[in-house]
Amino acid sequence: MKQRNHGPKPVNEMNYVPFINAEEAWFWFIRCQRLRLDGARPIIGDKFMARPCEPDDLYRAVMALFRKQRIGPEHLKVLGEFGVRETPPDPRCRDEERPARLWDAALDHLTTILKAKGIVECRAD
Repeated sequence: MKQRNHGPKPVNEMNYVPFINAEEAWFWFIRCQRLRLDGARPIIGDKFMARPCEPDDLYRAVMALFRKQRIGPEHLKVLGEFGVRETPPDPRCRDEERPARLWDAALDHLTTILKAKGIVECRAD
């Protein structure tokens, strides 16, 4: 009789759904961090959409950009602040014009990394 494996499938065997863009990935990361800080444990199962990465992969990608000086402290502040709000800065709002430019620049750099890793969809626009 064949023994059944009841453990989680390796990521390469799962059908995962890449993120539409870096913004969606960033908001997912922030939600995961909130859950982690609230004491939640990771759950693997059919009820949840498998993603092509772990939340820490996004953190590492952003910190790599910071270490390589592609983004600065202001970018990190904007990513954190608006990530927690779960809404991007609105460039039409006078107080959010600069944060919107920083947000777009940071996510543009992040998109390049995430596409290369298959975390974000590569669509022909």
